[in-house]
Order: sequence, then C-alpha cells, then structure tokens
Amino acid sequence: MVSKLLGRILTVIPAVLVQLFWLGLLSKWLAPYALVLNYILSVLSFFFVLYIITKRDEGTYKILWLLVILIAPIPGALLYALFGNKRTAGPLRHRLEKAEQALPPMGDSGEALSALEEEEPRLAQTFRWMAGTTGYPIRVNTGATYYPIGEKLYAAMLQELEKAETFIFAEYFIIARGKMWDTMVDIMARKVTEGVDVRVMYDDLGSISTYSKKNVRELEAKGIRCIPVNRMRAIRGVLNYRDHRKMLVIDGKVAFSGGVNLSDEYINLEVKFGHWKDVGFKLTGPGVESYTRMYTLFWNTFGGQPIPETLLTPPAFTAEVPADGCVLSYYDSPFTNQAESNELYIELLSQARDYIWFFTPYLMPGDALIDAFVRAARRGVDIRIIMPGIPDKKMIFRMSHSFYPVLLEAGVKIYEYIPGFVHAKGCLMDDKVCAVGTVNLDYRSLFLHFENNSLFYGASLLQDMKADFLDTQEKSREMVLGENVKVGFWHWTVDGILRIFAPLC
Repeated sequence: MVSKLLGRILTVIPAVLVQLFWLGLLSKWLAPYALVLNYILSVLSFFFVLYIITKRDEGTYKILWLLVILIAPIPGALLYALFGNKRTAGPLRHRLEKAEQALPPMGDSGEALSALEEEEPRLAQTFRWMAGTTGYPIRVNTGATYYPIGEKLYAAMLQELEKAETFIFAEYFIIARGKMWDTMVDIMARKVTEGVDVRVMYDDLGSISTYSKKNVRELEAKGIRCIPVNRMRAIRGVLNYRDHRKMLVIDGKVAFSGGVNLSDEYINLEVKFGHWKDVGFKLTGPGVESYTRMYTLFWNTFGGQPIPETLLTPPAFTAEVPADGCVLSYYDSPFTNQAESNELYIELLSQARDYIWFFTPYLMPGDALIDAFVRAARRGVDIRIIMPGIPDKKMIFRMSHSFYPVLLEAGVKIYEYIPGFVHAKGCLMDDKVCAVGTVNLDYRSLFLHFENNSLFYGASLLQDMKADFLDTQEKSREMVLGENVKVGFWHWTVDGILRIFAPLC
C-alpha cells in the first residue's frame, strides 16, 4: 500500500515543481511582464476549463479537475494532460484495437437473444445494447456455479487445474506469494511438463508490493510464461488505467471469475480485516469463449508474442446439455465512449420492479448512478447494498460513508458486514438477472479500470446468490441516519469535500 501511495505522489511532484519554477521566474526575471503573462494564462485557463466542461464525462470528475486547474493552472493542466485526459492513452488504445482486429470473429448472439426477446423484451434491449457496445455476444448458459466464499471458489479452481490438458490462462490484479498461489504454481508447473501451455498476467501497480521481477523469473524457470500488464511508471498517461480483471480460463472449457485475487487473505488463510467475504463463479459451456478472448486480447496487447490460434478454437460442447438461461460476459475499457458497467447498473435500476441488491466493498458512484439509485428507491423498489464492517482502507471507507446520507434519505438500505471485510462485487434483480465480476461501485472501477463482468439471465445460480445475500445480510448491521450514520453541519461539510476527491481514490 505504501508503494502504491508513493507511486501516486511521484506523479504529482514534477507538476508541482513546474509551478514553483514558474513562480520563481515571475518573481525574479519576468516580474515586469507578470501582469501580461498572468492575463495570457487566465485566457488559456478559461479555454481549458471550457474544454473540460463541454466534454462528455462524469460531473464529479469534471468538478475535481476544474478546481485543480483554477487553483494551480500550470500543474493542474499538466496533470490533466497526463492523467485526466484519455487522449494521452492513445497508443495503448490503438494497440488494443489492433490486437482485437487480429482475432477471429465470435459470431452473433443468435438463439440466446431470440429466447430472451420472447420472454423479456425490455431486458433483451439492455442485453442487445451491451453485446453491441462491448463486442461480446450473449450465449446460452449450460453451466454456472456460484461460490459464496473464496475458499470454495479456490477449491474448485484447484480441481479444474488438475484436469487441464491444453492451456491455463490466469489474469489477476493482485498476485502474492503464499499457500494459495504457491499451490497453484505447483500444479501449473507440473502441467507444463505434460505439454500444457500456461500463461500468467498480473497488474504491475496492483501487485507492486507483492510480486517482483524475481518472482516472474522463478515462474519462467518452471516454463510458465508471465507478464505484468501496464507497467508502472511515474510519468505516464496510462497510469490510471489498471487491469483490475480476475479470471482463470482452462482449455476453453472452464472459466472462473469474481472478486478473489490470488493472495491468502482472499481465502481467509491470512486475517487482515476480520473475516474476508468474497464471491465468485465457475462458468462452463459456450460462454467460456468470451473469457478466452478477453484474456487473449490482453496477452497479445501486452505480451508481445501472440497466443497461437490453435489454442483459440472453441471446443465442441455436448448438445444434450439443457439451457440454464443465458450469459453475457464482457470487459470494461476506459477507452470506450460508454462506461459499460456504469450504464448497465443504471439500466437495471431503471427496470427493477421488486428489488435490486448489491455487494460492493467501496461505494463512491458518480452522479448519474446516484440519481438512478434515488429514482428507483423513490418509486418503491427494494434497494439494498452490503458494505464492509471492517474497512481495508480507512480513508476510502470514510469517503464511501459520505455517500450514505443521500441514498438513505431516498430509501436505499445499506448494511455493513459485522464479521469483517466484504470484497464481493455483484448485483441481483427481481429473481431475473444477476451480475458477478470485478466491478466495484466506485469511480475507478466504473470509469478508469479494465474490469470484467458476467451478466446472467434466468440462470439457477441466481437463487444461490440470493440465498447468500440474505445470509450475509443477517450478519450485517443496518445503517440508519442519525444513529450510526452521523448528520449535521460538520459531517455535511466533510462529506462534501470527500465527495469532490472521490474520483481520485
């Protein structure tokens, strides 16, 4: 955590030094021209502000940058150019687009969409839009298992790793040495000797304090290919855009995802913040192709040598397996015109009739999503959010609390998990739809990170997720305005300041 904070501080120092250098010039050598120069800077700042205002972006994010630029024009403009403006990430976006174009087409949504259109025409519009926006089709679901805790997910992952015959693809935000990861490495190394193609990706910033170049060399010595995604550098326009995705894909037949990273606290072998509550799922059947493609796209973009096409041919699945609803698996990209998951949750909130429930470790949504929560609650939808009772980051937890009053006043129910930390990410609506993946209800997940998510309709795992939610709620305390959620002028002032800076966290 200290290393990550240091990295963010290092990105700000050069801009501050530029401002100090400019002030020094004005006071010593350019004093006679200070009035004219400041006038020119004011005009430039005005057009810079005008540019930000007219951009299509989240309102809170705009306000933050406007404050920074108006208070300190030179460092503010420099920081915005490097980290606030997605155009600076153009080269990475072009690499992703090039890698995408080189992959074979996946086909359309076919019978899965047709069946959904007959049963739920309005919901089918949302699925069709998501498929079109993300480029990932809707597939008939023939097998999905929900895991209400990281330990059970991990046990299933080990079983499937032992069955691998062709390839093992692993991609995680955090990898840390420990029993969890070392056990997986032992299996993967043995599979390499059996001719299985094993590849690992991890986020360079997410694992900056837990996984080193030495660890990578140790993997490669075992025959396991390993690369960091989006290498951490202090002055770089893509620093903000982290790979927060989590997936394990085996032979194109099985995919695992959810909130669980590859570190011992995620399966409660190491206790840091009380009991660690996380969820995940196993997907089998035609829907796995989307995860194989997501992984391949990133490997080919960040890894250099492309994955052989012979590994990418979807396996044949038994036609007799009955359909269990449908699934749309996709990944979020900060480089698209739509914030896919943010828009998806707004859509689901607008369609919910009876209830919509969320798991999230952090609660710092943008204005449009807050409005969707408020509108749905005011028309009588049962909205519940389960949050951690013991935070992993106290400042982020306090920022999350700053969003409680507006939601609670509208009728949203918020619960905090008493035994420990909730790291689960997902939502459940009207016994019809659920989403499980890596997306938090915060600005970074919804707008800045690469994430992955699976949207299920009519699948049996919905009932398992519902039972888990209710069980978790029983172990949680309800948050109430004026009791365990403080109100008053001082708290209102602090909350307002914290909400301005929420997009940075």
